[in-house]
Amino acid sequence: MFWRVGIDIALAQLTNRRRQTVVSVLGVALGVGFFVATASIMSGSEKDFVDRLVNNAPHITIKDEFRNPAQQPIFSVFPNGAVSLAHTKPREYLRGIKNYGAKVEELSQRPGVVAEAALTGQLIVRYANKDVSASVAGIDPEKEKLLTKVEEDMKEGSLMRLRTTADGIVIGQGMATKLGLNLDDLATVISPTGLVKPMKVVGIFHMGNLLLDEGQVYVLLKNAQVLLGKPFIANQIRIRLPDPNIAETVAVQIESRWSYRSDSWQEVNRDILGLFVIRNAITYSIVGAIMVVASFGIFNIISTVVLEKRRDIAILMSMGFRGADVQSIFLIQGVIVGVLGMLVGWAIGLGLLQILASIKFTVPGVSDRQGFVLDYGFYQFAIGGFFSVLSAVAAAWYPARKAAKVRPVEIIRGAA
Repeated sequence: MFWRVGIDIALAQLTNRRRQTVVSVLGVALGVGFFVATASIMSGSEKDFVDRLVNNAPHITIKDEFRNPAQQPIFSVFPNGAVSLAHTKPREYLRGIKNYGAKVEELSQRPGVVAEAALTGQLIVRYANKDVSASVAGIDPEKEKLLTKVEEDMKEGSLMRLRTTADGIVIGQGMATKLGLNLDDLATVISPTGLVKPMKVVGIFHMGNLLLDEGQVYVLLKNAQVLLGKPFIANQIRIRLPDPNIAETVAVQIESRWSYRSDSWQEVNRDILGLFVIRNAITYSIVGAIMVVASFGIFNIISTVVLEKRRDIAILMSMGFRGADVQSIFLIQGVIVGVLGMLVGWAIGLGLLQILASIKFTVPGVSDRQGFVLDYGFYQFAIGGFFSVLSAVAAAWYPARKAAKVRPVEIIRGAA
């Protein structure tokens, strides 16, 4: 019974001061709306970036190098001795992952794991007296389409044509445009060893990244070994896992077993991923400040009501209302303002998202015209709504507690 009466009294007091109530609701609503829009942009861009990292590159890359240099024998013999060694020259050894075929086979036995041996290097692609320096990757086409999105990004031809065409090469659209190459044209490839080899363009991809579109090419692993003068050698093993989140743990296990440096996608992009944490903290702090400013409007309106309605409060207490009951009435006012602000804020947030979704712009280094990547998940709306109600109740608490301490006898005597 009390809650029904309390809600009626709270609504009556809010509607009696409509202008202040509307201003307070709009203040909370704008805070919620901007929070939803900002959080959606941040979350969407972060998810899109991580998705590109996960899908466009292997989850783990094993390289033909070691994280730490080999320990000198003298330090192994005298681990705690006062020994100094200077002017040492690293031992020369044949680069490449030893017995890479067996390692790939062993890794491929794990459920859901795709492993591929690759050989990377540099070469020059020439056509019509124009030269372009490129990074070459010798791959297995059938596994590459599972490791990356190159096959999905093909505009002409196919990655699988590398299997059916002798001396085939897949290039980016930026390189094709720069050199004037078309599908099935013969380009001249010049390797660091001086080998000159005509190769047929069997595919043209477009990833939307200028560096890759202009400077990355793919050939069969055996062709890369011939071009780079490294027969039967692979300098990378590229791995895709069923769950990319465990890549860091698996990379540590692989490196501890075979000693070759194993980089997970998290390790390679750790600095960038760390920036997202800092960026989100700054964003939420700014939007949180907006919510705090909005809560002062609620504090102002309820404080004013308490001051103006002291006589009415005294009458309510004389009729049997306790201090806690009076406090609840003013807290209900804060909840009502917070809930109304949340609902209106959600509508404002949806409107802002629609406007942001229609905006297109050009990003330097990206050939495609880009737009905001938005996350329409429930999380942003729930967090914004929670803080709107929380800030409204927090703003109403002090004046509500002040109203609960009103002494009805003194108020009525003073009025008399």
